Amino acid sequence: MNERIKELIIKAMTPDKPYIEEDLERFAKLVIAHATECVRQVLRDEDSHLTYPAATQVQERIKQYFGVEY
Repeated sequence: MNERIKELIIKAMTPDKPYIEEDLERFAKLVIAHATECVRQVLRDEDSHLTYPAATQVQERIKQYFGVEY
């Protein structure tokens, strides 16, 4: 398993409790937050041809596709 995924799983887990559904939801939100941050990073890259409106649209599509608000 990817180290970043492991880090997100640990970050999402509720300390001192067995696995609960809320942990999985937090994990999904973290993954989506990181995905949308990647879009922002590409937008900031000086070699990028991505426009702000296109980046915003991609971020919104990611959130809509997964049905997650954060």
